Amino acid sequence: MERIEAGGVVVWVVNDATIKGSETGTSFRQALRFKEIGFLLHDTMVYLKDSCPYPETTRYYPPFEYMFLLVKGKRIGTVHLIADKPNKTGGDRITGTERKADGTVKYMSAVEKNTGRKVKPFGVRTNVWHYGMGFMKSTTDRIAYKHTAIFPEKLAHDHIISWSNPGDVVLDPFMGSGAVAKMARLAGRDYIGFEILPEYCAIAKERLKYT
Repeated sequence: MERIEAGGVVVWVVNDATIKGSETGTSFRQALRFKEIGFLLHDTMVYLKDSCPYPETTRYYPPFEYMFLLVKGKRIGTVHLIADKPNKTGGDRITGTERKADGTVKYMSAVEKNTGRKVKPFGVRTNVWHYGMGFMKSTTDRIAYKHTAIFPEKLAHDHIISWSNPGDVVLDPFMGSGAVAKMARLAGRDYIGFEILPEYCAIAKERLKYT
């Protein structure tokens, strides 16, 4: 297998366990370990769910997991930022001022030059991504629910199209129910998946039959 080239991306989705009343901090330990071995922590993203795994009685409900975007090398390679956040002023002419590095304020260039440019109807989303969880929300593949901890295939899709190009190879070292492999194939990417449990491999193979 070829080694990861400079600019390659690792998306590390991880959550902390709570043991004896204390969160483990595993998520940030792992992110810092990646930095120690030479990766750039390009972005700390959040995967926000529409439900919680269990009710809490001593702390606020935890509806999110971290998604660390790690880069091999000094800068990220491929970037296709998803612009699906509706702009309230979409279609209006651009107005306003901007502050320069020296502290002075001036009209934005589009205003100053009277270009007539308008605000785009959709802007780039934030790094907090919202997804539905639960039966027939994470996927419509019923067989996938034989796995005990699936995540939304839309989450896999959004990362794949953000950080790779058609024809690239997507590696999933913990293949589970095969969501990443399925979405890679649908997005025109090749994939490699590792999974230690035969029953999970069977689920993934079944899902990929019809992709």
